[in-house]
Amino acid sequence: MTAATTRRRRSRGRGLPARVGTTVLVSLIALVVNIPFITAILTSFKTTAGISEPLTPPIGGAATLEHYRNALYAAGYDFGSYFLNSTIIAVCAVVLVLAIAIPAAYAIVRLGLAGRWLLNGVAGLRLLPAIFFVLPLFLMFQNLGLIDTLWAMIIVDTFLNLPIVMVLVSRAIAELPIEIEEAAQLDGASSFRTLVALVTPLLAPTLVAAGTITFLFTWNYYLFAVVMTTTQARTIVAGATNFITSFGVLWGDISAVTVLSVAVPVVLSVFAQRYLVQGLAAGATK
Repeated sequence: MTAATTRRRRSRGRGLPARVGTTVLVSLIALVVNIPFITAILTSFKTTAGISEPLTPPIGGAATLEHYRNALYAAGYDFGSYFLNSTIIAVCAVVLVLAIAIPAAYAIVRLGLAGRWLLNGVAGLRLLPAIFFVLPLFLMFQNLGLIDTLWAMIIVDTFLNLPIVMVLVSRAIAELPIEIEEAAQLDGASSFRTLVALVTPLLAPTLVAAGTITFLFTWNYYLFAVVMTTTQARTIVAGATNFITSFGVLWGDISAVTVLSVAVPVVLSVFAQRYLVQGLAAGATK
């Protein structure tokens, strides 16, 4: 056994407690952060009587699927329609956001359109609280006759997600070697062709990350979905308010809706995790 091998083994042995401690710490933080969701899962399986005992988990005969039946089949909650609305709004918002953000970011970073102040101004919109935009957007869509329509929700979600996506895409474009684009232009490619055929494929990880983030944010937006919709364009998240009745709040049914509504974002996050890390880290070492 060489001295170098011995040193490596000793180094790994000394680092083991640190790795175990880090794992335990991260696990505790993850547990604390997910307490609301864990509580919702436990509540969704409790009987109505058992919900009044928050620290008691549903065990054995105390567990029930009644709340999930209500969420899927109750007359006052059209799960299928709300799920379809959420899917259409989220997918369309992703398409629109990327269609606007990619050429806009390229024009700012590579073509010098309006300077960096435009990008900073757009990014600054994301720092404002969402409630700031509720009244003007509601009045605008009311005058246009678009309240409780899918188009209104698609436009709103596009507007809300565009700033953060433009920041991500512009940062990724700035990291690309400009020599590749210059070579394409020397071969006669226009700026548009360079963007579509060369730059956009190179941005694939960032675009997947940006699309995933847009989908997750759009799917989970609650405020605008409640204000802008009533029945026709109601989303799966906003539809949970249907279980707030004049007789009381049906916490079990709301918890079941919550668990069902996060299923799609969780699955999407798992499959897109690798791209999320790559896309969000773009430009970090610049």
